[in-house]
Amino acid sequence: MSEEFEVDIGIIGGTGVYDPGMIKNLKKIKVHTPFGRTSDLVTIGEFKDRRVAFIPRHGPNHEIPPHKVNSRANIWALKELGVTRIIAPSAVGSLREDYKPGEFVIADQIIDRTKDRADTYYEEGQVCHISLADPFCDELREIFIKGAKKLKLDHHKRGTYVCIQGPRFSTKAESNMFRQWGADIIGMTVYPECALARELELCYVTVTTITDYDVWAEKPVTAEEVIETMRINIHNLRNLISNALINIPQIHHCSCGEALSDAML
Repeated sequence: MSEEFEVDIGIIGGTGVYDPGMIKNLKKIKVHTPFGRTSDLVTIGEFKDRRVAFIPRHGPNHEIPPHKVNSRANIWALKELGVTRIIAPSAVGSLREDYKPGEFVIADQIIDRTKDRADTYYEEGQVCHISLADPFCDELREIFIKGAKKLKLDHHKRGTYVCIQGPRFSTKAESNMFRQWGADIIGMTVYPECALARELELCYVTVTTITDYDVWAEKPVTAEEVIETMRINIHNLRNLISNALINIPQIHHCSCGEALSDAML
């Protein structure tokens, strides 16, 4: 990839995450990958002194369901552009009474309940047992926690994210089971993104916005409710991401870039 397009921070999220006032000198490019097409053309731009690449996870018009997102292509394309850190905003439901709609959760753990999603780059020729003991970059998590505190946003420093297959929502029995497991929030997108990023030795953090209580709370979930809560909170999310972009250091102080050192057979 030419230096003209080289960036160091990638964002995978909904189209509302950035606007023309947030990122300057926008340019859309196509990045060819061995794993097919990315969810959309990659938008590259500048924020302060940082170059940023953005991919709308569900496509330009939110037409790609969560179980059909080509995460391997998306993550690979960002790596090709020079990205070393990925910020992945997502909408989630709450599995706890004290994790309320409109609040942010900087997740630190994940439970994978997806199926049939391509979640590795090592399918033949070489075996890679990547560690996901701590699936999200601690350095990026700390930056977002400090940012949420500085901006006085209601947030939780930790949370276990259970990732379900989608596109349907959970049954009440499933929702209550996840609560018994100790999960705090529920969504459909963070896996396999976090695992694929780790295989490419990229830092990855998810910044989740709680849009509703999951069905355990006897409050039926609707797509309209999710969209409305996200619409109200998108300003806060943009501010939180903008603050992070300013405070992410050029030099890494984490071990994400050494993930393959003891993973290969």
